[in-house]
Amino acid sequence: MSKETPKSGPDFIRAIIEEDNRTGKWGGTVITRFPPEPNGYLHIGHAKSICLNFGIAVQYGGRCHLRFDDTNPAKEEEEFVESIKEDVRWLGFDWGEHLYFASNYFEQIYQWAVQLIKQGDAFVCDLDADQIREYRGTLKQPGKESPYRNRSVEENLDLFERMREGEFEEGSRVLRAKIDMAAPNINLRDPVMYRILKRAHHRTGTDWCIYPTYDFTHGQSDSIEGVTHSICTLEFEDHRPLYDWYLDRIGAHHPQQIEFARLNLTYTMLSKRKLIQLVQEGRVSGWDDPRMPTICGFRRRGYTPEAIRDFCGRIGVAKADSTIQIEYLEHCLREDLNKRAQRVMAVLDPIKVVITNYPEGQTEELDAVNNPEDETAGMRKVPFSRELYIEREDFMEDPPKKFFRLSPGREVRLRYAYFITCTEAVKDAQGNIIELRCTYDPATRGGDAPDGRRVKATLHWVSAPHAIDAEVRLYDHLFTAEQPASIPKDKDWRELLNPESLTVLKGCKAEPFLCGAQPGALYQFERKGYFCADRDSAPGAPVFNRATTLRDTWARVQQKG
Repeated sequence: MSKETPKSGPDFIRAIIEEDNRTGKWGGTVITRFPPEPNGYLHIGHAKSICLNFGIAVQYGGRCHLRFDDTNPAKEEEEFVESIKEDVRWLGFDWGEHLYFASNYFEQIYQWAVQLIKQGDAFVCDLDADQIREYRGTLKQPGKESPYRNRSVEENLDLFERMREGEFEEGSRVLRAKIDMAAPNINLRDPVMYRILKRAHHRTGTDWCIYPTYDFTHGQSDSIEGVTHSICTLEFEDHRPLYDWYLDRIGAHHPQQIEFARLNLTYTMLSKRKLIQLVQEGRVSGWDDPRMPTICGFRRRGYTPEAIRDFCGRIGVAKADSTIQIEYLEHCLREDLNKRAQRVMAVLDPIKVVITNYPEGQTEELDAVNNPEDETAGMRKVPFSRELYIEREDFMEDPPKKFFRLSPGREVRLRYAYFITCTEAVKDAQGNIIELRCTYDPATRGGDAPDGRRVKATLHWVSAPHAIDAEVRLYDHLFTAEQPASIPKDKDWRELLNPESLTVLKGCKAEPFLCGAQPGALYQFERKGYFCADRDSAPGAPVFNRATTLRDTWARVQQKG
């Protein structure tokens, strides 16, 4: 397990664990688990749970299991299993030998179902799904009992065995718990325990044609594994009495379930169902599209595991739902990349600069700092020549008062290079500026003037003969609304998708150092932001994703209070 997990301040979950350890409730043992369903890719909300469960295990000298609650073969795939394992490892955690699947326990869970039937606590019901929903009642009205509720034990055992043998069609019968159809908690109104699904399972193949429901599997799986603290999100709070009822009736070990508020982020949708829709409808390029809130999407965009762990540690855990501003996550990334990202120069919207008094055909190599925050990062050489590229936005022919960058007659500094002064703006027939003519001061090599004169702007640049072409992808929020999940039910949430969430810039010019950028490599493009080399890169044709801007929007949020 990672030793770099941020240690959160005291929270109510750790307070419970520390009290349990003080009283010896579990013999000083702390066993947690992260139990995803393998029916999609993990998102940033899962990262919070991963950091919490594995982090607690690290902090208290225990262990955390990775268990797949794979009870629905209609939606689960081995692809999702492998992606989840990759994401957990990438975040810096290791389950060791404690990798489990609920499907490992199918026979035991089946035998517990038989036990409940024999005890008169379960029955086979012939109502279909719509009828079961109708009989369940509402929050204000009690449900009514199924007409099949009082079948004999012998008949229920026979029918359940025949369900297992595949005699009945899907939807024709289910096994239900016999609890209380008037219970205030709807989860206790004779919930379904088993249903017929004639689908091949990604691990057990066609061994089974009936599968336990999530609610009849989750608590028992925790019990089998000896989990001490079953930490889950608040939506499972109303399910806890049902889990307790099952464990009481079968006489099994009772883990302690503790609920916490799930992560909500502004401008972000974390509904797995809606994320699946985005992928299936082609509204994003895939699960790892850098606009997606999936862990693999964040990874591809340029987020680091350290930044995500830091974020999860800082926000802590609470009982009440709240929404975290996404600027805070970006702030954590910025802090991390500022320390580790290699500085380079790249021009995203280039305009050519010709230095008329620089010798034609001459090239010199200038020293550039790789990372001013890391002395061990050293220096690199950048080529300088007569023709350069600068950002088009760094020149104005008729600048306003507070524009200090390049303009006719104005002197600026080229990063690591010389002072230059613009003498002419060359235009095409339509009046568009296509080239700038400048002169340089040879005495200012390195960026300082011997006579002490100062300039008010420093520009990044790239030598034109040495520049490589690059594609740069700029990302914005995927949704235009701050809280897209709160859209009224009569509205289509897809209307909130941001049509400008991706801008692709081609023909960008980058210093030759970036020619061999490997996918996943992180850089700070000076004055432009933090970028990550994408897997779409080809030799000599790199592609970069902007992870975040240089400007700290979180600082502005804090200033606003």
